[in-house]
Amino acid sequence: MEGSLPNHEAWNASRAAEIIARHTDREGATLPILHALQAAFGCVPADAVPMVAEALNLSRAEVHGIVTFYHEFRREPPGRHVLRLCRAEACQSVGADALGAHVRARLDVDWHGTSADGAVTLEPVFCLGLCACGPAALLDGKPLARLDPAKLDAALESAA
Repeated sequence: MEGSLPNHEAWNASRAAEIIARHTDREGATLPILHALQAAFGCVPADAVPMVAEALNLSRAEVHGIVTFYHEFRREPPGRHVLRLCRAEACQSVGADALGAHVRARLDVDWHGTSADGAVTLEPVFCLGLCACGPAALLDGKPLARLDPAKLDAALESAA
């Protein structure tokens, strides 16, 4: 859970090399390395991709493909708050599409985007298990259910 988001380190190639080296001997090291890089830097920086590729004898395209395939990996650090809005069919059937349109307009971002002030990153999630409760989300890892635009706006304002 994100809770209060940690401060992330600024990009540092030496620090990235340490992180990569710590996991290189693991079987299936790619995902653990990418997760560790994101934990340290808040994202998987583009400069880390060739480093990971070289360390694991993969092509840059393979590593880039992994980073862009999995929704959990970011290429830019997140905002101060992360809103994960459920996009699963059950939530869509009770208004999640309209709620998604509302929050994207409010923040002036698309999915995976961060508001211009750096306050909120909007991420889709595909089932929180709260579908019986209406549209649902996680705000900094805390569940929100039975959402409507007013409730979501209030949650975002209180997080600021």
